[in-house]
Amino acid sequence: MATLTDDVEILLVEDNPTDAELTMLALQERNLANKLAWVKDGAQALEFVFATGAYVDRKAKNGPRVVLLDLRLPKVDGLEVLRRLKADEGTKRIPVVVLTSSKEDPDVKACYDLGVNSYISKPVDFDEFTKVVAELGLYWLLINHPPVPGS
Repeated sequence: MATLTDDVEILLVEDNPTDAELTMLALQERNLANKLAWVKDGAQALEFVFATGAYVDRKAKNGPRVVLLDLRLPKVDGLEVLRRLKADEGTKRIPVVVLTSSKEDPDVKACYDLGVNSYISKPVDFDEFTKVVAELGLYWLLINHPPVPGS
């Protein structure tokens, strides 16, 4: 797990501890979790990304390279987190992958209307879930070529 001073590659925004542990385990198996930060609600996610509140000492330029975002979150829901990230000039290019249990068409449409980069329904099967998460990590951290920050 990353510390506040590390460059963060993955920000996991997930309130369910079991889903968070499975996600981190899948990424660890592929050696992709060394620079991962986990927050448990939408308010913490916004504080982390914008380096405010509990994360005021963190340098906002230190990532994340990708956000794995659940939609059903306490305090601030995932749609509002996505809305704020994509509306801000400094964060709108950060890839956001919604990883949620919802398969509802209105949720999918709303996420794409707000600029989500990918929408994935969490598989119920453990092996399939870990496979999907590992492939997500590989793609967004190793294959995808994002713009240079500040460009």
